[in-house]
Amino acid sequence: MKRLIRLTVNEKDYEIAVRPNQTLADLIREEIGLTGTKKGCEVGECGTCTVILDGKPVNSCLVLAAQADGRTVLTIEGLETDEGLHPIQQAFVDKGAIQCGFCTPGMILSAKNLLDRNPGADEKEIRTAISGNLCRCTGYQKIVEAIASVKDPGSPS
Repeated sequence: MKRLIRLTVNEKDYEIAVRPNQTLADLIREEIGLTGTKKGCEVGECGTCTVILDGKPVNSCLVLAAQADGRTVLTIEGLETDEGLHPIQQAFVDKGAIQCGFCTPGMILSAKNLLDRNPGADEKEIRTAISGNLCRCTGYQKIVEAIASVKDPGSPS
């Protein structure tokens, strides 16, 4: 039996009927059609499904869609504006911090959350903030350099 929920995703309001066992990741990808949120391990270990829920990064594979009722979600698609890429997205491009790109949305959202709270984060703080996001392709150095290079994270929260 489905339950009707209301939520805001990337500043757009939705009213959607969800299944009791449907995850927020599945809701975002299948119902709303935002495929930037990736599904990896589906047990909260890899961070590829990271989104910002009411201002905090969460593994959307571990949150039931029904738990998002009345809440606000920011996905990777919500960062880009009419002016272009968010500064963190641009830094990932400029610093060569993207390889296969599978982990990138989760990394960027974790970084955004950190820089919104602490714009002057040092390397240790950056590494701690992204510690829940696994990357198979890199040694993390370029990712850390990209995040550290962002001086004004700006953009919608």
